[in-house]
Amino acid sequence: MSKPLPEITPKAIILGILLSMILAGANAYLGLFAGMTVSASIPAAVISMGVLRLFRNSNILENNIVQTAASAGESLAAGVIFTIPALVLMGVWSEFDYVEVAKIAAIGGVIGVLFTVPLRRALIIQAKLKYPEGVATAAVLEAGEKSNQSATKDESGGLVTIAISGLVGGAMKLCQQGFGMWHAAVEGSVVIRGSIFGLGTDLSPALISVGYIVGRNIGILVIAGGLISWAVAIPIYSAVYGFEGEPMDAAWTIWNSQIRYLGVGSMVVGGIWSLIKLFRPLVDGIKASLDALNQSKQENNVPLHEQDFPINYVALALGLLLIPVYLLYFDIVNSVAIASLLTIVMMIFGFLFSAVAAYMAGMVGSSNNPISGVTIATILFSSLLLLLLLGENSDVGAPAAIMIGAVVCCAAAIGGDNLQDLKTGHIVGATPWKQQVMQIVGTLSAALVLGLVLDILHTAYIIGSPTLSAPQATLMKSVAEGVFTGNLPWTMVGFGAIIGVIIILIDLRQERIGSEFRVPILAVAVGIYLPIELTVPIFIGGMIAHMSDLSGATETMKKRGLLMASGLITGEALIGILVAVPIFITGSKDWWPQYPGLGFLGILAFCAVLGWFYTSVTD
Repeated sequence: MSKPLPEITPKAIILGILLSMILAGANAYLGLFAGMTVSASIPAAVISMGVLRLFRNSNILENNIVQTAASAGESLAAGVIFTIPALVLMGVWSEFDYVEVAKIAAIGGVIGVLFTVPLRRALIIQAKLKYPEGVATAAVLEAGEKSNQSATKDESGGLVTIAISGLVGGAMKLCQQGFGMWHAAVEGSVVIRGSIFGLGTDLSPALISVGYIVGRNIGILVIAGGLISWAVAIPIYSAVYGFEGEPMDAAWTIWNSQIRYLGVGSMVVGGIWSLIKLFRPLVDGIKASLDALNQSKQENNVPLHEQDFPINYVALALGLLLIPVYLLYFDIVNSVAIASLLTIVMMIFGFLFSAVAAYMAGMVGSSNNPISGVTIATILFSSLLLLLLLGENSDVGAPAAIMIGAVVCCAAAIGGDNLQDLKTGHIVGATPWKQQVMQIVGTLSAALVLGLVLDILHTAYIIGSPTLSAPQATLMKSVAEGVFTGNLPWTMVGFGAIIGVIIILIDLRQERIGSEFRVPILAVAVGIYLPIELTVPIFIGGMIAHMSDLSGATETMKKRGLLMASGLITGEALIGILVAVPIFITGSKDWWPQYPGLGFLGILAFCAVLGWFYTSVTD
């Protein structure tokens, strides 16, 4: 029997920690600027392969360990920046407290890692979800390993395919985000009898790639959710209440202030329904973890690729983390009873939405996982509970709700991203508990720098200003304060919940008649909540995959499509991060020279990539 390949090595640990810190800082800026972060699993894998090849001995499992730690830092950044800046925007903090930010990030992140331990068996082995970015990362790692070990044309050609498509995706991102040659999306609208109908698409090859990996079914459902917002809800709202200004600007205003809350309502219903449906596999996953623990004690022969972090240690660690969580909330509400209740609420929501985020990551990928949506749901429930306990005039109700949301958001962000990494590990034959250890290492590494990053950015730009608008944190602030002031669009939240129930009933019918086309509620809710311009390219990618199947594509062609998708995601994600680095270092938003007015080139490049992708997987 061959000796297992080394995984957690000194060079892998050091590189993983460094990349976790760097990617966390870069994504903090991107998220505060654009309201979205980019997944770092694939970029980290590519960087790791490049660096570790400089050493005499390196292997695919070391590279997997590095990307596992590094992507934990990126995902933790999303959890932090979507929520914690709201405390400054609300005036609760005058500046970012480094120690407090580090505590919140570390506690929430580690809780998220621990929650993923039983989720791995439930969602990867039993549910067998796609996890598109996890599959893509594994393809990158395997192609790199084969090209390093073999000189055959077929094997070495895999990395060449990734490299070429990576250059294409990276060049488009550099032209758009770095040099400002064209806008990220093209969009337009028409007004028919007082109703605004708007449509647009993001010019992102990475989103096409995500759609190709998740396939036709999810692609259709995501665009269906987008059309519910933009082809039904916004036209009705604009016709009934009217609008001012340019139609497209008015449509975005209506979507931001009203219609996206349909997505919040449907996500709340979808989250509850998902937990109900996931209850049995989650219980089975926990039971399997306990069985594996007992088997390892009795026989000591559990396969490496099935060895999770021991479930009894997970329970002990979660129990110990109740103490710092309680102290965190006691500092705000100064009540033993309420702080204890909030601690329980946080743990329930943390597990609920870590499971939901992990499930959604399996369908649409980490980059398009609606973490902000589940965080809004958490803040909404928490605000209502605190309103009942503290009353309308409480000064601490909204901040306490934000603090619950912050810990849950960190846990959910880590949960979704970590399941992607564990899916990668499952494919390449990694040891789960070693990945889980490195997820904690990456989380703690990022927690050490995020407070400093926020402080630097706030000093340079003032978070919440037009330069660094922090759109997600602003939304969290409006939800928390809206509950206590009565300004939340409850009607839209209610309608969204009704839509969610209808979708669930449709899916149950599809299940009853044995249809292959299922309608999972959260996939549609994602489409309702996300901007329409993000859902369109995902749909296009899904249809390319479908047409590839109809054309009788061979396994070689399907593999080429997966490698191309991986490369496009890699290139765009790498450049998306690298563009932010000099801006972050210099503090100058104008660091990159700008060449605006070349929008037609962006459209032509996007169409060219579509044609190239389509012909590659169908000819």
